[in-house]
Amino acid sequence: MAVFSSKPLNPSKLNRNVERKPWLIGIPFVLLMVAASYGMSTFTQTRYDLHDQKVKQVSKEQELRLDSNRRKFDIREEYFKLSAEGEKDWEPKRIQRPKGLPEWGIPPTEPPRPKS
Repeated sequence: MAVFSSKPLNPSKLNRNVERKPWLIGIPFVLLMVAASYGMSTFTQTRYDLHDQKVKQVSKEQELRLDSNRRKFDIREEYFKLSAEGEKDWEPKRIQRPKGLPEWGIPPTEPPRPKS
């Protein structure tokens, strides 16, 4: 079986330089990636800062409108209001239990047997 050489037949000047000094391409590439990362982080930070400013402006305007109509919340008042309404509208009613379920207590532990 023939063995093929890894060297090209007519190497260019760039190919020879990269073969002798691989850092000529490696270091600029890494520097480009790091610089691009820092550059993109400033753009994305600006984007999120602008978005936060818009959200804060809207929330402040809404807060000014809502504060004038707001009444204080009292949990006891709400509790008494709900308990008074509950006595008016409903009446306890028994429902029919499913077959095999006892009237009181826990359901049977054995599964129901199939009909033969």
